[in-house]
Amino acid sequence: MAIDEELAGHVRAALADASQVREVKMFGGLGFMLKGHMIAASSDRGLLVRVGEPGEAEALAKPGAEPMVMNGRTMRGFVRVAGTLDARSVESWLRLARAFVETLPAKESGARSERKRAGR
Repeated sequence: MAIDEELAGHVRAALADASQVREVKMFGGLGFMLKGHMIAASSDRGLLVRVGEPGEAEALAKPGAEPMVMNGRTMRGFVRVAGTLDARSVESWLRLARAFVETLPAKESGARSERKRAGR
């Protein structure tokens, strides 16, 4: 799988006003982290957005949306959006995702890697 650069550009533009955003290669594409939490990912398979369980029903009612399934398991709170996505539709999806992710407490940078090292 590959990164869809046009889609990634739309995600970057939709998150341009957010602080603490970083990009990470994941899920065969490019993941976008907001305050240490994954908010979205883009790849040639489409857009993955984290809407949280409270926003899942609303998200799944939108055209092109389907539950995110990984290794046969449905990932609760995540929605995959397939098809052609323009800047406006990506911005709409990211507004929904930000509404959830911004309710989460910020994670410390590198906290996961520090826990891993401590457990060795």
